Amino acid sequence: MPPSIRKLTGRIGAVVDGVDLAAPADPSTVTALRQALNEHKAIVFDRVNLDNAGQERVAAWFGELTTAHPNVPAADGTRNVLAVDSETSKANEWHTDVTFVVNPPQLTTLRSLTVPPYGGETLIANAAAAYRDLPQPLRVLADSLRVVHTNQYDYARPSATTAVRQEYDRVFVSTPYEAEHPLVRVHPLTGERGLFIGGFAKRIVGLTSSDSAGLLRVLQSYVTRPENVLRWTWSPGQVLIFDNRITQHYGVDNYDDRPRLLNRVTVAGDVPVGVDGRRSEQLVGDASHYTGVLETAA
Repeated sequence: MPPSIRKLTGRIGAVVDGVDLAAPADPSTVTALRQALNEHKAIVFDRVNLDNAGQERVAAWFGELTTAHPNVPAADGTRNVLAVDSETSKANEWHTDVTFVVNPPQLTTLRSLTVPPYGGETLIANAAAAYRDLPQPLRVLADSLRVVHTNQYDYARPSATTAVRQEYDRVFVSTPYEAEHPLVRVHPLTGERGLFIGGFAKRIVGLTSSDSAGLLRVLQSYVTRPENVLRWTWSPGQVLIFDNRITQHYGVDNYDDRPRLLNRVTVAGDVPVGVDGRRSEQLVGDASHYTGVLETAA
């Protein structure tokens, strides 16, 4: 039987039932899940019994895996799992994963291990809906622009309050990376256009820092409109998969000092392409140790 797909909001998110993630996947199931991701951008599986190896196996249904992170070490005993742990960091900022490399991950998978008794939701925003919401003059302008993304920017963690978090921040920026991406990215599977910005976006090429910041604030406000956002409240044993090419996400720091642990595995992506057909470029750093390049038709 094909998976059962239940929409969570009108613009983003769906719950998937009828798929046993612990079993080997057949091609028709993977195709159905990819179609669900293309349509809903984020899909959720409930009551999942997976370990790290199982999460890696499921993520690999969609392509070659990245390592855990360009700079941050993998979780103990793994190569591909990044611990999203409140003890070391709180990503209390809108972002798209690892956009400071030339080919950011195409998909992100998150698996809940420890969830706080309140708060700690993950917000996911539909960047294609945001692009469609832009007034025509802003769409035309956005189509023509390129943006430099870097891990040296003030992404998340504005003030590390413990030695452990300060060390995590030091490692996060220990090797600098910069990549230049189109501000509007064309999705290689659907052809949709989406705003490709977020917390790692430092400046718009050709604009001053102040003009860049002002325009990025305006565009970002369309991404985070409530109607474009799924607010997912975690329970233990869930898996959330979202299309990193056309979404942003935000881990909400509203759970005091309660422990929160999600494990992340990401799938290697293609080099973004803009409306004009121009591809992204790496400006600083070499991330070939982190990810291969997914080859897709432009």
